[in-house]
Amino acid sequence: MKQHAALIYEEIMRDMSDGVMMVGLDGIIDFVNPAAVDILQIPIHQLTGKRFASCFFEYEQNDAFNQTILDAVYHAGMQHTRIVPYYTGHQTRQLHMRTSYLRSGEERVGVIVVLSDVSELSELRDAVKVMQRIQKLNHQLELRNQLLNETFGRYLSDEIVRQLLETPDGLMLGGKKKTLTVMMSDLRGFTAMSERMEASALLHMLNHYLGEMTEIIQKRNGTIIEFIGDGIMAIFGAPTHSQTHADDAAAAAIEMQSRMKEINRWNEQRGYPPLEMGVGINTGEMIVGNIGSQKRTKYGVVGSEVNLCGRVESYTVGGQILISPATRSAITAPLDVAKEIEVLPKGMTRCMLLSQITGIGAPYAVSCAAEEIFPEPLKTDAAMTFRMLQGKHCMQSRQDGVLCALDQTGAVIRTDYALEELDNICMDACGDLFAKVLRRVGDGWLLRFTSLPAEFENWMKNIRKTSEMK
Repeated sequence: MKQHAALIYEEIMRDMSDGVMMVGLDGIIDFVNPAAVDILQIPIHQLTGKRFASCFFEYEQNDAFNQTILDAVYHAGMQHTRIVPYYTGHQTRQLHMRTSYLRSGEERVGVIVVLSDVSELSELRDAVKVMQRIQKLNHQLELRNQLLNETFGRYLSDEIVRQLLETPDGLMLGGKKKTLTVMMSDLRGFTAMSERMEASALLHMLNHYLGEMTEIIQKRNGTIIEFIGDGIMAIFGAPTHSQTHADDAAAAAIEMQSRMKEINRWNEQRGYPPLEMGVGINTGEMIVGNIGSQKRTKYGVVGSEVNLCGRVESYTVGGQILISPATRSAITAPLDVAKEIEVLPKGMTRCMLLSQITGIGAPYAVSCAAEEIFPEPLKTDAAMTFRMLQGKHCMQSRQDGVLCALDQTGAVIRTDYALEELDNICMDACGDLFAKVLRRVGDGWLLRFTSLPAEFENWMKNIRKTSEMK
């Protein structure tokens, strides 16, 4: 009866889709079903009645497989379930192994091993792990790109950051010659202002101003090259090509000047002084690209047209936008021109006509006021002396003159010295009081102050008081 039951039991195991192998405690393989033969890739006659060690110890790759069966033999009271690699001699499979012991009555007679080939499931599991790893790497890449955008985006325009992230040679040194429009802006009297303000307040005010300007420049497709203290240098037409770079630059400059009223209201609410900005624009052929060394590189522009833009900006006073003839020719939208100024920039042999613009038509339709505030006349003239400026240096010789009108923005003076429009002078008043000559007013000259010394307000009050007493 027992023998009959054993035969039925073996028949059932032969029909199982899982592999079954029985190993006696003497190490002899007593039974292997067809599924196990197929999984193990060893003919049945090389298994049944053979020692386990002689069948499976050939390949080192099967150490985990062998150890699982040995564990079942030496720890017969325990069941073991593992997934192990199994090398057939041609390929490595992943086997799911379940082992338990066999009894004959109370006596342990061997172990039974149930085998399942889970290679496909393992590959699927590995594929899932790979996908999870890829997703994790993608997430890290997104965080890295976000960090780059958020960090470098504070210093560079979105277009430059995108070029660095997406272009294989985005960081390579070198440049290209292109026709672009360059814009430079500068705050008037900021150096003197910085000497009077606390550092934290000064930076708070400056960062707010630069933030407002940056928003406008980038909205008009401009690329900020650098902040030079309170100055801004931006280009239009690179790195993304544009046919309207001159128009975009003019529109940006006009919006920037228009925004100064709002900025100064913000300053006034916090007890900060008002700011005035001059903007110069030039269009021409220049070299644009990554400039520097292997250790330090910046995206920038170089060339004589860039230098000329600096010269154009130097002729401006607060609230003014001057554009070169090349920029005016390149602009296709209608322009509002307040006046034209003939100048001879340093390094040039011929005069050029600069245009002061206050508005640009469709599709931009923006404008800024071109107010020329006339200083309040003094009741009696006040004597004064001044020195001429060459570049940023004061000449030694002093010239005599008289003040006819005076306020916080400028003055009217009379002098026998042969002044010319756009001359820069330094008045000897409570320190160095810098001004630019704007134009003739009767027999005098209208000046616009470009830098006020710390004691200016007290000096102006004393001048007015003395003038009224005479």
